[in-house]
Amino acid sequence: MLEVIIIFAIFLMMGMPVAFAIGISGFFFFMQEPALPYTMPVQLVLSETQSFTLLAIPMFMLAGNLLNNTGITTRLLDLASVLAGHLYGTLAQVTVVLSTLMGGVSGSAIADSSMQARILGPDMTKQGYKKGYSAAIIGFSALICIAVPPGIGLVLYGNIGEISIGRLFTGGIVPGLMMMAFLMAAVTITARKKGYTPEREKMASIDEIIPTFIKSIWALLFPVILIVGLRFGLMTPSEAGSFAAVYAIAIGVFIYRELSWQRFIDSVRDTIGDVGMIIFLISLSSLFSYGIVWDRIPVILTNFLLNISDSPQIIFLIILTFLFFLGMFIDSTVIILLLTSILVPVITRIGIDPVHFGVVMVITCAMGLLTPPVGVAMYSVCSVMECSVGEYMKESYPFLLALFAVIILLVFFPQLVIFLPNLIFN
Repeated sequence: MLEVIIIFAIFLMMGMPVAFAIGISGFFFFMQEPALPYTMPVQLVLSETQSFTLLAIPMFMLAGNLLNNTGITTRLLDLASVLAGHLYGTLAQVTVVLSTLMGGVSGSAIADSSMQARILGPDMTKQGYKKGYSAAIIGFSALICIAVPPGIGLVLYGNIGEISIGRLFTGGIVPGLMMMAFLMAAVTITARKKGYTPEREKMASIDEIIPTFIKSIWALLFPVILIVGLRFGLMTPSEAGSFAAVYAIAIGVFIYRELSWQRFIDSVRDTIGDVGMIIFLISLSSLFSYGIVWDRIPVILTNFLLNISDSPQIIFLIILTFLFFLGMFIDSTVIILLLTSILVPVITRIGIDPVHFGVVMVITCAMGLLTPPVGVAMYSVCSVMECSVGEYMKESYPFLLALFAVIILLVFFPQLVIFLPNLIFN
C-alpha cells in the first residue's frame, strides 16, 4: 500500500485532479496484487454508488441551493444584524451569527464563505474594516456550517463509517454553537483593538427581535424538523434529504414566493455540478478503501498508536494533528473518504465514541479549507475580497486559535458532543 500512497502523492504534486489521482493509484494496487482479479476495480467503482444512504447527499445539496434562492439568506441576514448590532465589530459579528444560521441551509463552508464575501464584504470595506480581516472572519465563521446539520461532511463520514447520521447531526449542534461563541469573543477582542465600534448603542429590543425572528422561522425550523424526523423513525437519512428538497421548494413557491422557474433551473444546474464531483470522488475512493482493508492498515495503525500512549485523548490529539496538516494539502472531502474506514476501527478500539470522533474529525479536516497552500475557501474569499493571502494570514491567527481552543475542549470533554445524541436518540 505504501507504493500506492507514493504514486497518489506524486500525482497530486504534478497537479492531477484529485479524483483521477485517487482512481489511477487505487487501480495500481490491484495491478500489484495477483490474487485480485482486474474486474474487481470496475465492480467496486460501480457498487460504491449503489448506496441508498448516499441519496441524502444530492438531496441535501439541492435543498441548500434552493433555499439560497428563496430569499431565506436575506431574512437570516436581517436576524443576524438585529442580534449582533450592539457588539464591537458589528459586521464581523453578523458574519459569525449568519454562518451559524446558514449552517442549517447550505451545509457547505465554501458556499457560505463565498456568499457572505459578496454580501457583507463590500460593506465591511466601506466601514473601514481591513480586507484581510474581513476575509479571515468570513472564512473561519463559514466553518460553523460544517458542524451544524445538515453538514455534507457528516453525511459522508456516517455513510462510510456506518454511523448514525441522525446522531452525527445532533452531535454537531453544541460544537457549532461553541465555534460561534469563541469566534464572536475573538471578534470582540480584535475589534476593540482596531476600533471597529458597534452600530447600535444598545441591544435590540424584544419587539424588534421577534418580528425579524418570525420572518426567518422557516429556515430555523429546517434542521429541527430533520432531527425530529430521524429521531422518531419518520425518515431515513435519504428520505430526510428528499424531504429537505421538497421543503425548500414549498417555502420558495408558497411562503416567500421568490423561487422563479429560472432560479429553480439554476439551483438544479449548480447541484448537478456539485454532486457529480463528490460522487465521482466517492466511487474512485472505493479502490483505495479496499486496499486499506486488504493490507490490514487499521490494525497496524491501532497497534502503532497504542505503543505511543495509553491515553485515548493523547491518541485523539495525535490523529487530529495529522488530519489538520493533511487538510492543508488535500481537500477535506477526500480525507473523509480515504481515512474514515481506517480511523473508525482505531478509535473504536481505544474507547472513543465514533460520533464524538466524527464531529471533531470533520471540523478539523475542514480547517484545511482556510489554510495554505490549497485552501479552497481561503482562495475563494480572498478573490472576492480582492486581498492577498498574506493579508488574510496576518489577520486570521486570532480566529484560528479560537477554533483550536474549541477542538481541544471537545477532545477532553466528549459530553459536549455526545450529550445531545444520547439524550435524543437514547
